[in-house]
Amino acid sequence: MRRSLGLLLSLTLFGCSGDDPATTTDDTGGGDDGAVDTGTTTDGTTDTGTPTDGATDTGTPTDTGTPTDTGTPTDTGVDAPPASTKWVMGYYVGYERALYPAAEIDFTALTHLAIGRIVPKADGTLNENFDIDPTSGPAMAKDLVTRAHTAGRKAILMIGGAGEHAGWVGAASAANRAGFVTRLLAARDAYKADGFDLDWEPIEAGDQANFVALAKAIRAAWPAAILTVPAGWVTMNAPTVDPTWVELAKTVDQVNLMTYGMAGAWGGWQSWHSSALLGESSSMPSSVDVSVKNYVKAGVPAAKLGVGIGFYGSCWRGVSAVRLPIGGASIVADDGTMSFSRIMASYYDAAAYHYDAAAKAPWLGFATGKGPSACTLVTYEDETSVADKGKYVKDNALGGTIIWTIGQGHVSTAPAGSKDPLLTAVKKAFL
Repeated sequence: MRRSLGLLLSLTLFGCSGDDPATTTDDTGGGDDGAVDTGTTTDGTTDTGTPTDGATDTGTPTDTGTPTDTGTPTDTGVDAPPASTKWVMGYYVGYERALYPAAEIDFTALTHLAIGRIVPKADGTLNENFDIDPTSGPAMAKDLVTRAHTAGRKAILMIGGAGEHAGWVGAASAANRAGFVTRLLAARDAYKADGFDLDWEPIEAGDQANFVALAKAIRAAWPAAILTVPAGWVTMNAPTVDPTWVELAKTVDQVNLMTYGMAGAWGGWQSWHSSALLGESSSMPSSVDVSVKNYVKAGVPAAKLGVGIGFYGSCWRGVSAVRLPIGGASIVADDGTMSFSRIMASYYDAAAYHYDAAAKAPWLGFATGKGPSACTLVTYEDETSVADKGKYVKDNALGGTIIWTIGQGHVSTAPAGSKDPLLTAVKKAFL
């Protein structure tokens, strides 16, 4: 889901050109590899309640005419977890609920749980099926909120996702905005949520003003809300960050970069990691560091900026290593199909494993097709790359990280205590 969203935001907000992925017009979100399309984003998100960086003045948002609700999120009577300087927000989406039973979620590795998803409709009403159905979806969401609060964590409702552009445009319009905000507040009350992850994708020319106005309207109506937004990655060849993100950062608590799925068979590119931390070049122009530095340079406070960790990888066919000419190679599977758990079960081979010390990322290379998708190159995250990302976030005084999605990292067949190796690595690196 996040993979395509990153490309779309690069296209619509950052003015990229040429055969760079930013010229891609796909708006399907995840599952563009032929896997089941979930229609959700992922993958965004928020801090521990009130902004902790002190750098951004949320001020008093412009009066939108929406009734103001100054109440705080429902008090569950559970003490908050020990204060952390970083956030870890994991996405849990309805269509993946079988991957990670709610009762097994390791909340000690999270500060926020983003529950997906509620879909905005063009008239400002809401679809609350959570990609399940009108009964089971809301029941799942309420159960997850209760579990998060019982564990002393924050529960965030993911709003929107890939493929919902028309709904966002209509709901956030001047004509429908006030009613939309009122309905969001009703959803907050129904689910006892602590905030919203505003996942508007794709953001197209002309959408920016209404997105900012909507964020301000929600903040005015609910000052205590935890508000988060996911943002697209940029490249060294197309590094421009739209000022809209800087403006949004004045109102929201977190701007989270979807720094995964950052490679493809695009003109001028060589085979590259799905989420390189460093090591970019003109023919492999993406990395976490490139996006972070350009967002900070544009004016987004570092303490409000989060990086993304994908609990999935990319399956290439036609190349057997990174940094090779692409030729006729392509990515044939990624989000939804190449989950970490599936990579470890069907693709991992110690003899094929490499850790790229320059990029701070792992890869598996095969002379012939490996596994159900016949991959010759698999790029993904492992415990070492997660640790490197955690160190980077701390060294650069960033806010935290988001995970798309925690279900894809759950290894159900592993022994008790070993079922969530990536999530455990995130806990050690960030909290």
